[in-house]
Amino acid sequence: MTRAAGQLARRLGAFDATMIVMGGIIGGGIFVNPAEVARRVGSPGLATLAWVIGGVIALIGAFVYAELAARRPEVGGQYAYLRDAYHPVVAFLYGWTLLLVVQTGGMAAAAMIFGRYAQELTGIMAPESLIAVVTLLSLTVVNCVGVRAGSNVQSFFMISKLAVIAAVVFAGLFLFNGRVPASPPAATAPAGAGIGLMTALVPILFTYGGWQTASFVSGEMRNPAVDLPRGLIAGVIGVVVVYLLVNTAFLAALGVGGLAASRAPASDVMRAVFGDAGARFIGAGVALSTIGFLSQSMLTAPRVYYAMARDGVFFSKIGELGERSRVPVAAIVLQGICASAIALIGRFDQVLNYVVSIDVLFFGLTGAALLVFRARAADGSKVPISVPLHPFSTILFVAACWAIAITVVASAPRSAGGGVVILLLGVPVYLFWRRARRSSPTG
Repeated sequence: MTRAAGQLARRLGAFDATMIVMGGIIGGGIFVNPAEVARRVGSPGLATLAWVIGGVIALIGAFVYAELAARRPEVGGQYAYLRDAYHPVVAFLYGWTLLLVVQTGGMAAAAMIFGRYAQELTGIMAPESLIAVVTLLSLTVVNCVGVRAGSNVQSFFMISKLAVIAAVVFAGLFLFNGRVPASPPAATAPAGAGIGLMTALVPILFTYGGWQTASFVSGEMRNPAVDLPRGLIAGVIGVVVVYLLVNTAFLAALGVGGLAASRAPASDVMRAVFGDAGARFIGAGVALSTIGFLSQSMLTAPRVYYAMARDGVFFSKIGELGERSRVPVAAIVLQGICASAIALIGRFDQVLNYVVSIDVLFFGLTGAALLVFRARAADGSKVPISVPLHPFSTILFVAACWAIAITVVASAPRSAGGGVVILLLGVPVYLFWRRARRSSPTG
């Protein structure tokens, strides 16, 4: 098995890791998904509770990934955790669905959010899916030429995002003078607060998702066993605080009915306070935030496809680096094309169900991988950070992830089921690649 980790320059520290974690989580979703949550629960109390529950799940998940990073600092992320804990087929299925469902679907959804706010900002009449595709392909080209988003660029994007979010929160909590609707529209969630709460966790976990991408760059951390865990915990805590503030500001300004009826709540709040200039400001801010998220995604996830190719279970071309850019050009192009296809054929809510059903399934498997590694560590070796209240908290994380996966498939079988079908199709594909590798003269 070929390893490329030794060729990477170790230049990133804990602050860089924190920025990468926050940059991988905060995209355009937080500017849109509070409205989706309000539609699914129909109650301000349940909406807030849902965001709190999602934050707790994300924080436990961050501790799980932090301990995994501390225990296995050299392996390069979730793909390798799954490979080493279970079997190469599990890791392949993760990479397979990352390419065709999770990462590309998440990028498609983020690009569609960009398209929605671009319409608000410019007034262009092009469909948001078309704007999304142009955006994705443009970023693909930029990343293939070798433009590298270093730690200073990532920090710039993060500071810009936080400045925009701070303006929205301040306007919603202290400046908004609009009239809250007298009665909210009927909730679209299934009957029953429990089911509504579970379905609301779908857009919430999508919005919280992304902390795991920081593990893809562990080979570039100066001290990955310490810096990556610190970045994971600090980054996720910061995001939880930011998201709760945004949701509270939207509810305070629009009420649950107005929030549920809004397509672009951040624009609605800023337009009410500052007029069209406020709407243009938030449109530009969301555009900047989403571009930063998409750029980060375009750079990190292809390393997984690259690792699959180096393990001999994917096209060998995907395992090559550009001579000048030193990035996996073929993997980046493949990811951009897949994300563009999803943006063209899916609606935003369909993409959410499509992505989250598979994403949380592998979150649960990764959490269970920690149980496996702990059981193997018979020598009682210590690590710089460990999951509080393990194994109970880890088991809770795994159970919550799988419960949400089941709920998504049960409540939206057509859109979520598509992701499950792609997952199952990965098994014969893996067997094909393994057979091809064994029959190869160099295999």
